[in-house]
Amino acid sequence: MSQSTIETLLTQLGSVLLGKPEQIKLAVTCILAKGHLLIEDLPGMGKTSLSQGIASSLGLSYQRIQFTSDMLPADILGVSIYSKEQQQFVFHKGPVFNQMLLADEINRASPKTQSALLEAMAEQQITIDGITHYLSSPFFVIATQNPLDQAGTFPLPESQLDRFMMRISIGYPSHDAELAMLKTHTQATKKTALPQCITPQELLLIQQQVAQVSASDAVLNYLIALVDFSRQHDVASGLSPRASIALLQAAKAWAFIHQRQYVVPEDIQAVFACVAEHRIRSSSQFQGQALSDTILASVNPIR
Repeated sequence: MSQSTIETLLTQLGSVLLGKPEQIKLAVTCILAKGHLLIEDLPGMGKTSLSQGIASSLGLSYQRIQFTSDMLPADILGVSIYSKEQQQFVFHKGPVFNQMLLADEINRASPKTQSALLEAMAEQQITIDGITHYLSSPFFVIATQNPLDQAGTFPLPESQLDRFMMRISIGYPSHDAELAMLKTHTQATKKTALPQCITPQELLLIQQQVAQVSASDAVLNYLIALVDFSRQHDVASGLSPRASIALLQAAKAWAFIHQRQYVVPEDIQAVFACVAEHRIRSSSQFQGQALSDTILASVNPIR
Protein backbone atom coordinates (compact mmCIF):
# COMPACT_ATOMS: atom_id res chain seq x y z
CA MET A 1 0.00 0.00 0.00
CA SER A 2 1.41 3.35 -1.07
CA GLN A 3 2.38 5.72 1.72
CA SER A 4 0.66 8.49 -0.24
CA THR A 5 -2.66 6.80 0.61
CA ILE A 6 -2.04 7.39 4.31
CA GLU A 7 -1.05 10.99 3.61
CA THR A 8 -4.29 11.50 1.68
CA LEU A 9 -6.26 10.12 4.62
CA LEU A 10 -4.51 12.44 7.08
CA THR A 11 -5.02 15.45 4.80
CA GLN A 12 -8.73 14.71 4.36
CA LEU A 13 -9.29 14.38 8.07
CA GLY A 14 -7.39 17.64 8.56
CA SER A 15 -10.09 19.40 6.56
CA VAL A 16 -12.68 18.23 9.11
CA LEU A 17 -10.71 18.84 12.30
CA LEU A 18 -8.75 22.03 11.69
CA GLY A 19 -5.40 22.61 13.35
CA LYS A 20 -5.17 19.21 15.07
CA PRO A 21 -2.67 17.13 13.02
CA GLU A 22 -1.26 15.32 16.06
CA GLN A 23 -4.67 14.20 17.31
CA ILE A 24 -5.65 13.06 13.82
CA LYS A 25 -2.43 11.08 13.47
CA LEU A 26 -3.01 9.39 16.82
CA ALA A 27 -6.58 8.47 15.84
CA VAL A 28 -5.38 6.95 12.55
CA THR A 29 -2.62 5.15 14.44
CA CYS A 30 -5.25 3.50 16.62
CA ILE A 31 -7.29 2.36 13.60
CA LEU A 32 -4.26 0.95 11.78
CA ALA A 33 -3.29 -0.94 14.95
CA LYS A 34 -6.76 -2.57 15.10
CA GLY A 35 -7.62 -0.70 18.27
CA HIS A 36 -10.70 1.00 19.67
CA LEU A 37 -10.50 4.72 20.37
CA LEU A 38 -11.82 6.80 23.26
CA ILE A 39 -12.04 10.55 22.69
CA GLU A 40 -12.51 12.51 25.90
CA ASP A 41 -13.31 16.20 25.72
CA LEU A 42 -15.94 18.88 26.20
CA PRO A 43 -19.03 18.86 23.97
CA GLY A 44 -18.66 20.62 20.64
CA MET A 45 -14.94 20.01 20.16
CA GLY A 46 -15.23 17.96 16.95
CA LYS A 47 -15.24 14.44 18.37
CA THR A 48 -18.22 13.27 16.32
CA SER A 49 -17.03 15.04 13.17
CA LEU A 50 -13.68 13.24 13.38
CA SER A 51 -15.28 9.82 13.72
CA GLN A 52 -17.66 10.46 10.84
CA GLY A 53 -14.74 11.62 8.71
CA ILE A 54 -12.80 8.45 9.46
CA ALA A 55 -15.76 6.24 8.54
CA SER A 56 -16.35 8.11 5.25
CA SER A 57 -12.68 8.12 4.27
CA LEU A 58 -12.39 4.37 4.89
CA GLY A 59 -15.72 3.45 3.31
CA LEU A 60 -16.93 1.70 6.46
CA SER A 61 -20.54 0.97 7.36
CA TYR A 62 -21.20 3.35 10.21
CA GLN A 63 -23.77 4.06 12.86
CA ARG A 64 -23.87 6.55 15.70
CA ILE A 65 -25.57 5.78 19.01
CA GLN A 66 -26.38 8.61 21.38
CA PHE A 67 -25.88 7.10 24.83
CA THR A 68 -28.37 8.17 27.49
CA SER A 69 -29.12 7.14 31.05
CA ASP A 70 -32.18 5.09 30.05
CA MET A 71 -30.46 3.12 27.28
CA LEU A 72 -30.50 -0.69 27.54
CA PRO A 73 -27.95 -3.25 26.25
CA ALA A 74 -30.50 -4.43 23.67
CA ASP A 75 -30.43 -0.94 22.12
CA ILE A 76 -26.81 -1.65 21.15
CA LEU A 77 -26.67 -5.39 20.53
CA GLY A 78 -30.13 -6.19 19.21
CA VAL A 79 -33.08 -8.16 20.48
CA SER A 80 -34.96 -11.40 19.75
CA ILE A 81 -38.62 -10.84 18.84
CA TYR A 82 -41.18 -13.59 18.46
CA SER A 83 -42.41 -14.04 14.88
CA LYS A 84 -45.92 -15.44 14.43
CA GLU A 85 -45.17 -16.38 10.83
CA GLN A 86 -42.06 -18.38 11.70
CA GLN A 87 -43.35 -19.42 15.14
CA GLN A 88 -40.01 -18.73 16.71
CA PHE A 89 -37.89 -15.91 18.07
CA VAL A 90 -36.01 -13.99 15.37
CA PHE A 91 -32.92 -11.97 16.25
CA HIS A 92 -32.95 -8.37 15.02
CA LYS A 93 -29.42 -7.00 14.82
CA GLY A 94 -28.51 -3.82 16.67
CA PRO A 95 -26.16 -0.96 15.68
CA VAL A 96 -23.10 -2.94 16.81
CA PHE A 97 -23.35 -4.88 13.54
CA ASN A 98 -21.50 -2.19 11.63
CA GLN A 99 -17.83 -1.84 10.75
CA MET A 100 -17.58 1.35 12.78
CA LEU A 101 -19.72 2.16 15.78
CA LEU A 102 -19.70 5.62 17.31
CA ALA A 103 -20.69 5.41 20.97
CA ASP A 104 -21.42 9.08 21.49
CA GLU A 105 -21.16 10.30 25.10
CA ILE A 106 -20.68 6.74 26.30
CA ASN A 107 -20.37 7.77 29.93
CA ARG A 108 -23.94 9.09 30.01
CA ALA A 109 -25.20 5.49 29.98
CA SER A 110 -25.24 3.23 33.03
CA PRO A 111 -22.37 0.77 33.64
CA LYS A 112 -24.75 -2.09 32.72
CA THR A 113 -25.25 -0.64 29.26
CA GLN A 114 -21.58 0.26 28.87
CA SER A 115 -20.63 -3.35 29.59
CA ALA A 116 -22.71 -4.54 26.63
CA LEU A 117 -19.75 -3.60 24.43
CA LEU A 118 -17.12 -5.62 26.34
CA GLU A 119 -17.39 -8.87 24.38
CA ALA A 120 -17.77 -7.05 21.06
CA MET A 121 -14.64 -4.98 21.60
CA ALA A 122 -12.49 -7.81 22.94
CA GLU A 123 -13.55 -10.71 20.73
CA GLN A 124 -15.40 -9.13 17.76
CA GLN A 125 -18.52 -11.11 18.58
CA ILE A 126 -21.56 -10.96 20.83
CA THR A 127 -23.59 -13.67 22.53
CA ILE A 128 -27.39 -13.37 22.71
CA ASP A 129 -29.61 -16.11 24.16
CA GLY A 130 -26.65 -18.48 24.11
CA ILE A 131 -25.99 -17.93 20.39
CA THR A 132 -22.75 -16.32 19.19
CA HIS A 133 -23.01 -13.70 16.46
CA TYR A 134 -19.81 -12.59 14.72
CA LEU A 135 -19.28 -8.95 13.84
CA SER A 136 -18.00 -7.34 10.66
CA SER A 137 -14.34 -7.06 9.78
CA PRO A 138 -12.83 -4.57 10.17
CA PHE A 139 -14.67 -3.56 13.34
CA PHE A 140 -13.96 -0.47 15.41
CA VAL A 141 -15.59 1.33 18.28
CA ILE A 142 -14.95 5.04 18.62
CA ALA A 143 -16.44 6.35 21.85
CA THR A 144 -16.69 9.94 22.97
CA GLN A 145 -16.74 10.84 26.64
CA ASN A 146 -17.54 14.04 28.47
CA PRO A 147 -15.44 15.06 31.49
CA LEU A 148 -16.62 13.26 34.61
CA ASP A 149 -17.24 16.51 36.46
CA GLN A 150 -20.15 17.25 34.12
CA ALA A 151 -23.69 16.47 35.24
CA GLY A 152 -25.27 13.16 34.24
CA THR A 153 -22.08 11.16 33.64
CA PHE A 154 -21.09 7.72 34.91
CA PRO A 155 -17.40 6.77 35.19
CA LEU A 156 -16.31 3.99 32.84
CA PRO A 157 -15.25 0.88 34.80
CA GLU A 158 -11.63 -0.20 34.48
CA SER A 159 -12.60 -3.25 32.41
CA GLN A 160 -14.30 -0.99 29.88
CA LEU A 161 -11.44 1.52 29.76
CA ASP A 162 -8.98 -1.31 29.17
CA ARG A 163 -10.80 -2.30 25.97
CA PHE A 164 -9.82 1.02 24.40
CA MET A 165 -6.34 0.87 22.92
CA MET A 166 -5.94 4.64 23.05
CA ARG A 167 -7.55 7.65 24.65
CA ILE A 168 -7.03 11.09 23.15
CA SER A 169 -8.25 14.60 23.82
CA ILE A 170 -8.81 17.11 21.02
CA GLY A 171 -8.58 20.38 22.94
CA TYR A 172 -9.57 23.88 21.97
CA PRO A 173 -8.62 25.05 18.45
CA SER A 174 -5.92 27.61 17.88
CA HIS A 175 -6.84 31.18 16.97
CA ASP A 176 -6.09 30.63 13.26
CA ALA A 177 -7.97 27.33 13.12
CA GLU A 178 -11.06 28.80 14.78
CA LEU A 179 -10.92 31.83 12.50
CA ALA A 180 -10.82 29.57 9.43
CA MET A 181 -13.73 27.55 10.81
CA LEU A 182 -15.86 30.63 11.38
CA LYS A 183 -15.14 31.98 7.90
CA THR A 184 -16.24 28.78 6.18
CA HIS A 185 -19.24 27.97 8.36
CA THR A 186 -22.72 29.26 7.58
CA GLN A 187 -26.16 28.08 8.60
CA ALA A 188 -26.89 27.21 4.98
CA THR A 189 -23.83 25.02 4.63
CA LYS A 190 -24.68 21.34 4.47
CA LYS A 191 -22.05 18.90 5.58
CA THR A 192 -20.91 16.48 2.90
CA ALA A 193 -19.21 13.17 3.54
CA LEU A 194 -15.53 12.96 2.81
CA PRO A 195 -14.65 10.94 -0.30
CA GLN A 196 -13.46 7.40 0.26
CA CYS A 197 -9.68 7.15 -0.15
CA ILE A 198 -9.12 3.66 1.31
CA THR A 199 -11.45 0.68 0.93
CA PRO A 200 -12.15 -1.69 3.83
CA GLN A 201 -10.18 -4.39 2.00
CA GLU A 202 -7.20 -2.06 1.60
CA LEU A 203 -7.46 -1.18 5.28
CA LEU A 204 -7.17 -4.86 6.21
CA LEU A 205 -4.03 -5.10 4.05
CA ILE A 206 -2.54 -2.03 5.73
CA GLN A 207 -3.23 -3.55 9.13
CA GLN A 208 -1.36 -6.67 8.04
CA GLN A 209 1.59 -4.54 6.95
CA VAL A 210 1.54 -2.73 10.30
CA ALA A 211 1.68 -6.07 12.12
CA GLN A 212 4.81 -6.95 10.16
CA VAL A 213 6.72 -3.86 11.33
CA SER A 214 9.68 -5.20 13.30
CA ALA A 215 10.74 -4.38 16.85
CA SER A 216 14.24 -5.27 18.06
CA ASP A 217 14.95 -6.88 21.41
CA ALA A 218 16.35 -3.57 22.64
CA VAL A 219 13.08 -1.79 21.81
CA LEU A 220 11.02 -4.55 23.40
CA ASN A 221 13.15 -4.40 26.54
CA TYR A 222 12.57 -0.63 26.69
CA LEU A 223 8.83 -1.18 26.40
CA ILE A 224 8.91 -3.79 29.17
CA ALA A 225 10.96 -1.44 31.37
CA LEU A 226 8.25 1.23 31.02
CA VAL A 227 5.54 -1.27 31.90
CA ASP A 228 7.53 -2.60 34.88
CA PHE A 229 8.02 0.92 36.19
CA SER A 230 4.27 1.51 36.09
CA ARG A 231 3.75 -1.59 38.24
CA GLN A 232 6.40 -1.00 40.88
CA HIS A 233 6.68 2.71 41.70
CA ASP A 234 3.84 4.03 43.85
CA VAL A 235 1.20 2.91 41.36
CA ALA A 236 -1.97 1.29 42.65
CA SER A 237 -2.83 -0.28 39.30
CA GLY A 238 -0.06 -0.66 36.74
CA LEU A 239 -0.12 -1.60 33.08
CA SER A 240 -1.37 -5.09 32.25
CA PRO A 241 0.00 -7.49 29.59
CA ARG A 242 -2.89 -6.36 27.37
CA ALA A 243 -1.58 -2.82 27.71
CA SER A 244 1.92 -4.01 26.72
CA ILE A 245 0.53 -5.53 23.53
CA ALA A 246 -1.48 -2.39 22.80
CA LEU A 247 1.60 -0.22 23.30
CA LEU A 248 3.60 -2.32 20.83
CA GLN A 249 0.79 -2.36 18.24
CA ALA A 250 0.36 1.40 18.48
CA ALA A 251 4.11 1.99 18.20
CA LYS A 252 4.24 -0.18 15.07
CA ALA A 253 1.40 1.80 13.49
CA TRP A 254 3.09 5.10 14.39
CA ALA A 255 6.31 3.86 12.77
CA PHE A 256 4.38 2.77 9.67
CA ILE A 257 2.75 6.18 9.31
CA HIS A 258 6.24 7.69 9.44
CA GLN A 259 7.41 5.37 6.63
CA ARG A 260 9.52 3.03 8.73
CA GLN A 261 9.38 -0.77 8.87
CA TYR A 262 10.92 -0.90 12.33
CA VAL A 263 10.08 0.58 15.72
CA VAL A 264 12.37 3.02 17.51
CA PRO A 265 12.04 4.22 21.13
CA GLU A 266 10.59 7.53 19.92
CA ASP A 267 7.60 5.64 18.48
CA ILE A 268 6.82 4.16 21.88
CA GLN A 269 7.24 7.56 23.52
CA ALA A 270 4.88 9.18 20.99
CA VAL A 271 1.98 6.86 21.79
CA PHE A 272 2.74 6.02 25.42
CA ALA A 273 0.52 8.61 27.09
CA CYS A 274 -2.50 7.79 24.90
CA VAL A 275 -2.14 4.07 25.55
CA ALA A 276 -1.22 4.20 29.23
CA GLU A 277 -2.92 7.11 30.99
CA HIS A 278 -6.46 5.69 31.11
CA ARG A 279 -5.16 2.34 32.39
CA ILE A 280 -2.96 3.30 35.33
CA ARG A 281 -4.02 4.41 38.79
CA SER A 282 -1.50 6.08 41.06
CA SER A 283 -1.55 6.04 44.85
CA SER A 284 0.47 9.29 44.91
CA GLN A 285 -0.16 12.84 43.79
CA PHE A 286 0.85 11.94 40.23
CA GLN A 287 -2.14 11.39 37.98
CA GLY A 288 -2.81 11.34 34.25
CA GLN A 289 -0.27 13.24 32.19
CA ALA A 290 2.04 13.83 35.16
CA LEU A 291 2.28 10.10 35.80
CA SER A 292 3.00 9.16 32.18
CA ASP A 293 5.62 11.92 31.97
CA THR A 294 7.21 10.60 35.16
CA ILE A 295 7.42 7.07 33.76
CA LEU A 296 8.95 8.23 30.46
CA ALA A 297 11.45 10.46 32.24
CA SER A 298 12.48 7.68 34.64
CA VAL A 299 13.26 4.97 32.07
CA ASN A 300 16.09 5.47 29.63
CA PRO A 301 15.78 4.01 26.12
CA ILE A 302 18.06 1.06 25.41
CA ARG A 303 20.00 1.67 22.23
